[in-house]
Amino acid sequence: MEAASLPVRIIGGALIVLGAAFLLHAFYRFVVEGLGTPAPVAPPEHLVVGGVYRHVRNPMYLAVASTIVGQALLLGQFELLAYAALFGALVFCFVRFYEEPTLARQFGPSYEEYRRAVPGWLPRLTPWRGP
Repeated sequence: MEAASLPVRIIGGALIVLGAAFLLHAFYRFVVEGLGTPAPVAPPEHLVVGGVYRHVRNPMYLAVASTIVGQALLLGQFELLAYAALFGALVFCFVRFYEEPTLARQFGPSYEEYRRAVPGWLPRLTPWRGP
């Protein structure tokens, strides 16, 4: 396998750093704002809609996908892009068929308002100014 060019490796490294930063920020929001964790065994008590969640509903999944793509580029292991695509498909199904219905039951109208205003996968450029 041929090594990736320097610009591709730099972009890969940047994706890893940005993905890790967004992931840590999203975890922080769950603890501070939601009074819980992302894990189903200790879910948040409050709907998390602050910080990066004002731009996109699924920043953790996007951050993990970013780090996988970043690794593919940094290491020149482009088969990791197939792994990133598989990860994305599985996460999309998990969110659509488990996470969204669970949040709708748990948080009711406030979640539905948030879901209508904030996209799930392509971030808003301006933050949502909800509650």
